[in-house]
Amino acid sequence: MESKDGVVEIDRLERGLLLPGAGSNSGSEPTDNPNEEEDEPVLYKASFEEAEENFMKYQTAQWVLYSLLLILAWGIGLFMLLYLPVRRYILRKDIRSRKLYITPNAIVYKVKRPVPIPFLGFLKKEKYVLLPSVADVVIEQGYLQSQFGVYSIRIENVGVRRPSSDDVQIKGVANPHAFRKAVLMRISSMREEVLPRQVSAIEDVPTSRISHSPIPLMSPSKPPRPDSLTFASELAILQKLEEVGSSVKRVQTLIEEKNSQASEAVD
Repeated sequence: MESKDGVVEIDRLERGLLLPGAGSNSGSEPTDNPNEEEDEPVLYKASFEEAEENFMKYQTAQWVLYSLLLILAWGIGLFMLLYLPVRRYILRKDIRSRKLYITPNAIVYKVKRPVPIPFLGFLKKEKYVLLPSVADVVIEQGYLQSQFGVYSIRIENVGVRRPSSDDVQIKGVANPHAFRKAVLMRISSMREEVLPRQVSAIEDVPTSRISHSPIPLMSPSKPPRPDSLTFASELAILQKLEEVGSSVKRVQTLIEEKNSQASEAVD
């Protein structure tokens, strides 16, 4: 089905993913494969080992139920039941190759699984979700999942315009609550780091404007003279009086025009 080197490589990946302390902080933990070194340190690494058997039972039960329903419908379910051993092989390789971890800037999810016809090769999937774009990590569990103790996590994106299909959905995480807590704590710490820099930038803007302003500031120890204030107030009163007089003249003109028009209409 696959070469011996491929089996060894998958086993090495499996050991790197399913370490006993994989569900704890592992920022300085080196990778088992030197060809897959990460650019950023790993702050938290999720585990799938504890939920592997429950995940396999859940997927098997789901596949059998679908097969029985399709047998009653078109008979296709019989071929699905014959394909069940291959299906289980693919799912086991899938969950053992999964990597889900948090870096200082993103959530990274990687998986390598055989194609539906295993001897034709593997399918690789890598998903990077930037932490500033994460709205929430939702933990879900349907009825059939609750019977086998399997959880699903869904990483929601910020913004109402994005469809729910853009959300990253992952099944079989061993401790989803701890993963959600680690994500939210990292997002909170990022916001706390950004907020002081934004406040300092806002405070620097008016300070620089005041220091470079060409208009001299008035000293509070030298109040304006009373004479200048009195003259300014008198000038303002005179302007108001002129405006009132012009308004009265316009009203008188309008009244005279109306009276003349009324007299002409009577004649």
